[in-house]
Amino acid sequence: MLKKIAREDNFLSLTGNLVIAILGISGFALLARSLSLDVFGEWVLFVTGGSFVEMFRFGITNTGLIRFLSGADAGSRTKLIGSNALIGLGATVLIAIILVFCYTMFNEVIINSGYNLFFKWYPILAFVNLPWNNALVVLQADRKYDKILIIKSINSGLFFLVVLVHFFFIEMELNELVIALLIINAITSLVSITLGWDGTKYITQASFDTNKTLLNFGKYTTFTLIGSNLLRSADTVIISLSPMGSAAVALYSIPLKLTELQQIPLRSFVATAFPKMSKASVQGNVKEVKALFYSYSGALTYLFVIMSLFTFVFADFLVFMLSGEQYLKVDPVTGFNVADIVRVFSVYGLLLPIDRMTGIGLDSINKPNINAIKVFIMVAANVIGDFIAIFIFESLMLVAVASIVFT
Repeated sequence: MLKKIAREDNFLSLTGNLVIAILGISGFALLARSLSLDVFGEWVLFVTGGSFVEMFRFGITNTGLIRFLSGADAGSRTKLIGSNALIGLGATVLIAIILVFCYTMFNEVIINSGYNLFFKWYPILAFVNLPWNNALVVLQADRKYDKILIIKSINSGLFFLVVLVHFFFIEMELNELVIALLIINAITSLVSITLGWDGTKYITQASFDTNKTLLNFGKYTTFTLIGSNLLRSADTVIISLSPMGSAAVALYSIPLKLTELQQIPLRSFVATAFPKMSKASVQGNVKEVKALFYSYSGALTYLFVIMSLFTFVFADFLVFMLSGEQYLKVDPVTGFNVADIVRVFSVYGLLLPIDRMTGIGLDSINKPNINAIKVFIMVAANVIGDFIAIFIFESLMLVAVASIVFT
């Protein structure tokens, strides 16, 4: 079964995600070494805020598009892609208006909160990264993982080059790094539009029925994706609002980043499993849906046992490789040890395969409402656990423990 999963789309998806992850982790490590703790915390908040909002923007249609596009005929295909582009544009305009309004009305509060970068620059980023993100979901539904790799390589590769220049040659301010990020996203979107991968040209073919289909499915998957993002970002947001501040955010971001590294195989296999399971479900082939669910869940669980054990044993080495020697010691201000938090997250990693496969399994059989309930329970437990850990016990370690409990 492991041999079967390692073939074809899975291998190409995993290879692509590994390349992108190496670039992302390397860039993160260079920024952690080159920026002060507080400034690096601001960068983390900018990225965290952007990730959360994008879960709303793309959660409305992405999961539904993959499911329905997997078994669509040629006529329905262009309408679905057009509806995806139209709804995505509408959501982007709405979010941009809200953020600009908040930044104008509450400018002083936002500047002092650490979220200044996010409110200032994200409305622009939302428009320039829309086409290439649309291209990713269409290509995933079509299982064109080689083209997905091209888009991600352009985006991640160019920004990594900027970080290299910043680290070795010209030290940049945070605003300059964000402007570079905007330019790179614009280039990536231009490539996607030129090659016709994003589906913008079909926006006029969007119909009332396809809009309704995606939105009906999306009202659940949007909540699910936002909830999933909250499971990753709620810790950071709540810590940033606590007296521990940006320094604690920077410290906690390191084990979170290592957890993302651990999830590379999971994201890769899930990206290939979902279109296959959706297609089998649309065709009424329940037996194949079950077989795919069990084979992916089982093989990934075996893999994560090995990865979690490695992460637990070599936590100090991984922290050193990612962020440098300064993060190996107990932080004198907050009193936290990053490596110990990494070890807690390694236990959390054991639960991820069955959790993620259950989620996409429910979506693939057109039960996004049940998946939304599942995620709602997890988010509620996580937020309660975070508030207890941070404001009562003032412990980042217990924040990580809460992740195990809610999962």
